[in-house]
Amino acid sequence: MIVRSSDNAIPHCRFCGAALEHVFADLGATPLANRNLQPNEQDSERVYPLIARICSSCLLVQVDDSVPPGEIFSDYDYFSSYSSTWVEHGRRYSEAMIARFGLGSHSLVVEVGSNDGCLLKHFKGSGIEVRGIDPAANVAAQAIVEGIPTEIAFFGVRTALDMTSRGLAADLIAANNVLAHVPDINDFVRGFAVLLKPDGVVTFEFPHVLQLIDGLQFDTIYHEHFFYLSLFAVERILAAAGLRVFDVEELPTHGGSLRLYVCHKSASHEESARVGKLRAAEKHRGLHTVQGYLGFAGRIEEVKKSFLTFLEGARREGKRVAAYGAAAKGNTFLNYCGVNNADIVAVYDRNLTKQGKLTPGSHIQIKAPDSVQTDRPDFLVILPWNLVDEIRSSMRIIESWGGKFVVAVPATRQL
Repeated sequence: MIVRSSDNAIPHCRFCGAALEHVFADLGATPLANRNLQPNEQDSERVYPLIARICSSCLLVQVDDSVPPGEIFSDYDYFSSYSSTWVEHGRRYSEAMIARFGLGSHSLVVEVGSNDGCLLKHFKGSGIEVRGIDPAANVAAQAIVEGIPTEIAFFGVRTALDMTSRGLAADLIAANNVLAHVPDINDFVRGFAVLLKPDGVVTFEFPHVLQLIDGLQFDTIYHEHFFYLSLFAVERILAAAGLRVFDVEELPTHGGSLRLYVCHKSASHEESARVGKLRAAEKHRGLHTVQGYLGFAGRIEEVKKSFLTFLEGARREGKRVAAYGAAAKGNTFLNYCGVNNADIVAVYDRNLTKQGKLTPGSHIQIKAPDSVQTDRPDFLVILPWNLVDEIRSSMRIIESWGGKFVVAVPATRQL
């Protein structure tokens, strides 16, 4: 069943309200990328138009016709702790923040979008008070079991005021890969201004839209990712809430991400030279104009053709193709390419909550990684291309029977 928005034919920007007249990418009608199915649910699956547009006024890239956030995030199949890469990323982050900002037993560290508490465990282990905030009750429950106090709520001004009324004010707020996930971005960002101490720091991490464009990372577009962010656009959003960027780091995560260091406009933190350098780089690439974003749709069609050509060749030679990683980006990719369980025999994933289910749209069975030894595929497509090294290392058993690893973005190639 295709569910369409009841909004006007031309949607409007969630930040500035301008009409969204320019299409960045149209990926067709797809199901929710993180909503894996029980085998008896496939006949009732809903699909929604997935179109990303660029605002000609504030240059914020965003999807329209989105699903209500409560339907996406109230129950969630993603648990951070299943990725050793993300556990290590959190450890390094905590050590860096503690050292840079002198955090200790007197401090409060809050994480918005705290998932299963994977990151906050590192701060708690250093004797620092922590508090998580996450709307997904099932993953928040896991964090609470692990000893991480967690507010089960969508973050915004109301949640921030509730917390400050209980005497909570943050020295550091981490918001990793969450800024893109909130439809009411104005209320969300204003919440940080409420909860943050006068000289406190917020760090936002998010995939950089410049890397999305350069790397043809269209598979990072899905309904729960409302926004695709540049420094140019985010600085406008922050300024409207009385916040400013004082430092930035470029990270390799998610194919190329930014970590912004943010504070109140009146805070004492001095702006680093890296901020101005990145502003100049984005301007050089045209991200301050609509023209800098146009032409992307035609380029991703070539990625699709490359993968379908690979599948056709494998089928012709009688080769079996499987995949690793029942993650959202992989599901977007499979649905855009129009493949299903006749093309790919299984998707392997460590996440126990996904095993035994079917991938959305493509309806491929999700299995435990050790099932690969029974299936013995000739090719294993690594769908989360940002975790290639981790997955390749854990699945080297396929090489014992001549199996090959394959990555499909930005073009299909054997590793």
